[in-house]
Amino acid sequence: MSQTPIKLIANNKKARHDYFIEDTFEAGVVLHGTEVKSLRMGKCSIKESFIRIEKGEVIIYGMHISPYEKGNIFNKDPMRPKKLMLHRHEINKIEGRIGEQGMTLVPLQVYFKGSLVKVEIGLAKGKKLYDKRADIAKKDQQREAAKDFKIRNLG
Repeated sequence: MSQTPIKLIANNKKARHDYFIEDTFEAGVVLHGTEVKSLRMGKCSIKESFIRIEKGEVIIYGMHISPYEKGNIFNKDPMRPKKLMLHRHEINKIEGRIGEQGMTLVPLQVYFKGSLVKVEIGLAKGKKLYDKRADIAKKDQQREAAKDFKIRNLG
């Protein structure tokens, strides 16, 4: 069984730093012609974006897709809200979990799966400052251990 190739367009590293990701979902994005061409050139940012569920529809706000240079009048507003496509049971599950205290939806990455544009969204819980400090300390510790291991094996 061959897997469809995945080509990463945009990654949201800040989301994993600011939130505990408890569950992830893969959603399709409703796009217009020139937006796809712009995405193929890698012109996308999800750093400031967020996701809301309104009237049973999942919508991503603040996902910036730069206008396609050769697109002229067909270009859409780069910051327009874009609808995400999920199955009804997934939307219901997400809505139920968001009702819990402190849960939110964050975009984690945008990628091509075959010829389709997908967004990986995470059901997340916000981290406190001390959680972030603990993560940074753990990462530093792992880096130091890897460095020591490398020095021992070379010397």
